[in-house]
Amino acid sequence: MRTRQRDRDVPAPRAPWNQIRLGLWMGGHYWTDESGELQFAVVGDQFDMVVSLYSKDGHGPADGVEHHVATMPDGPLTADQIGRVRKLAEVTAQAITEGRNVLVRCHAGYNRSGLVAAQALMHLGYDARSAILLIRRKRSPWALHNSLFEQYLESGLDVTHLLVGLD
Repeated sequence: MRTRQRDRDVPAPRAPWNQIRLGLWMGGHYWTDESGELQFAVVGDQFDMVVSLYSKDGHGPADGVEHHVATMPDGPLTADQIGRVRKLAEVTAQAITEGRNVLVRCHAGYNRSGLVAAQALMHLGYDARSAILLIRRKRSPWALHNSLFEQYLESGLDVTHLLVGLD
C-alpha cells in the first residue's frame, strides 16, 4: 500500500503524528514503523480537536472529539479552499491559545496539514519562514515540500486568496 500520490517520491512518515509546539500536532492517516511496515494512524481521544484535510473512514477521531473536515487537493487551491485553510488555521490557533491539544492531519501529514499548521503558527506570532522551518524540523524534512503551499505562506494567505480569486 502506498502512502503518497503516484507522482510523489517521498518517504512515508516515521510517526503517525509529531508535536510541532505546545498544543499543536501534525500528522497523517498512514505512517511506517521501525520495521518498514505501513501502519494506519487512527486517532482516538488523544487530542481535544482534530482538523482533517483528508478523511478516511475508520481513522477517527473518537466520538465527542471536536472534528473539522475540509478535504482538498495537495495541489493548486481555489479561493474557497484557501479561505477554508485560513478559517481552520484561525480555529486551530484559538484552540491552542485556550490550552487545547490540536492535531492537524492530511494523507501523509506533510503538505495540506503543513499549510494549516504553518498558518496557525503565523497567527501565534511566527513569520512564514520560521513556521515552515519549525514544521520541517519537528515533523519531517519532507513537510511542506509542495512549493506552491510554501509560496502561499510566504506571500500571505490573504494576498493569495485575493489573487487566486481573480481567475
